[in-house]
Amino acid sequence: MAKLWFKFQRYFRRKPVRFFTFLVLYLTAGSLVFLHSGFVGQPAVSQNQANPAAGAPAEGAELTFLGDLNLGRGFRDTGEVSSIARRYGPWFKGKDGNERAKLGDYGGAWSRALKGRVVREKEEERAKYIGCYLDDTQSRALRGVSFFDYKKMTVFRCQDNCAERGYLYAGLEFGAECYCGHKIQAANVSEAECDMDCKGERGSVCGGANRLSVYRLQLAQESARRYGSAVFRGCFRRPDNLSLALPVTAAMPNMSVDKCVDLCTEKEYPLAALAGTACHCGFPTTRFPLHEREDEQLCAQKCSAEEFESCGTPSYFIVYQTQVQDNRCMDRRFLPAKSRQLVALASFPGAGNTWARHLIELATGFYTGSYYFDGSLYNKGFKGERDHWRSGRTICIKTHESGQKEIEAFDAAILLIRNPYKALMAEFNRKYGGHIGFAAHAHWKGKGTTWEQWEGVGGEAASSWERWGPGIRQACAHVADQPPLSVHAEWPEFVRNYAPWWATHTLDWLRFGKKVLVVHFEDLKRDLFVQLGRMVGLLGVAVREDRLLCVESQKDGNFKRSGLRKLEYDPYTADMQRTISAYIKTVDAALRGRNLTGVPDDYYPR
Repeated sequence: MAKLWFKFQRYFRRKPVRFFTFLVLYLTAGSLVFLHSGFVGQPAVSQNQANPAAGAPAEGAELTFLGDLNLGRGFRDTGEVSSIARRYGPWFKGKDGNERAKLGDYGGAWSRALKGRVVREKEEERAKYIGCYLDDTQSRALRGVSFFDYKKMTVFRCQDNCAERGYLYAGLEFGAECYCGHKIQAANVSEAECDMDCKGERGSVCGGANRLSVYRLQLAQESARRYGSAVFRGCFRRPDNLSLALPVTAAMPNMSVDKCVDLCTEKEYPLAALAGTACHCGFPTTRFPLHEREDEQLCAQKCSAEEFESCGTPSYFIVYQTQVQDNRCMDRRFLPAKSRQLVALASFPGAGNTWARHLIELATGFYTGSYYFDGSLYNKGFKGERDHWRSGRTICIKTHESGQKEIEAFDAAILLIRNPYKALMAEFNRKYGGHIGFAAHAHWKGKGTTWEQWEGVGGEAASSWERWGPGIRQACAHVADQPPLSVHAEWPEFVRNYAPWWATHTLDWLRFGKKVLVVHFEDLKRDLFVQLGRMVGLLGVAVREDRLLCVESQKDGNFKRSGLRKLEYDPYTADMQRTISAYIKTVDAALRGRNLTGVPDDYYPR
């Protein structure tokens, strides 16, 4: 035996490559045996797991967690979990000291494989691929809501957004576009025509050019729908020509808001109008524009199937806006011929420029451009963002510039002005949280510079803005006179920098702009139809009223910051308010001096 062992050693000393090959094969075989013993079959459910009252051990509880994740494979019994925990030591335990076989605890390829399987099986569970379909920009295959992300779109993200809104189908197009709907209104085509990878998930197909990869969402429609997502529009008088104004009508003896909203959503209409025991569906049109609300008491007839809801009357309708997207204004393109004039969409940062661009693109059907390049906006569907601002292919150009040379480069301008208190907070949130995000608490309250470090800023600013008269000089001098504080957050520093700019931005455009249309952000929100009509008029584009009414129903877009997350305190100190009030008075005087409407009353502090 010793002789045989000696020959074995001498053989491998002479042939080291063979030795290492043998060693690798041995280790591989051992790993496979280990994986096979601990990772086969369906997870067994012990009596303790089936009956929680019997007092299942901690390992059994964790196995239930693994089964809920639909791994398909798992540890065969709780004893294996314990043996693995003993083998790999205390790091395998959870925070409560219980042994666990949580995903990711092992690391490496095995963990990644498990995670990948979980994601795939979860996607298969919630949606079923049904094919590649033709799509047309003039007549969409899926006519519910849509959104775009030219950088991070994935199949799951599209499915998740459509399912959240209660739709039955989710479709992906051009690698980055997601469409939702309750029915497919297009022909099936060859699978080879859906040939584009998802922008955020290489290897997954997201349709093609004018081709949709369509999934049927497995979630039951009724369980997924959130009826509260329908938007109450108000009480309105019955239109003169009902059949033309609201083309779909159904009698509902047991009327309820849910039933009417469901019907109109299923029929792919954005408006649901309740008229006693009749439900009407349609679009906002000149025959039914929803501009003249009536007293809600005129519509206060109770629903037959709901005790606390009003369902209107045959003469006065209760109107809700469904989650169906009005596609009459969704098509956008570049200008067919190079524009002869450059029109600026000028605003102070945070004054709603992105929202105004969204409205203009819907109203005109043409892309807007930008003096800058913002990749996140391009990825969200603002395709004119990538064009050079002098290309002439876009309807107007976003800019925050306020220098004479930059202003005089434009032939005309829409000057968007917003309450500085709102604009400053919006820009601060954008700076630290993105276009629809929020600044963290630390940015509002964390340590920053001292007032002493800002000494002299007001005086320097006052000399720079001497031409704007005593209002600006007085405000800037006030900044320099602030009392010293020990520490300060980024917010006060931001206000000191940006508040003077809010005033000089408007003053510069009024002075150097060649043809300036002033639009107040607050007026645009309050009376979008009229104000957007003024803006489109300056751009020289003829727009149908029905298209503007469509814009009204789609006005929020994807860039509305949620109102749920608000500061629990007023970030503006008394000193800040005095300074900003001086700027507001100066801007107000400048507007009135040019026979324009002054700033709205709500620009001043609470």
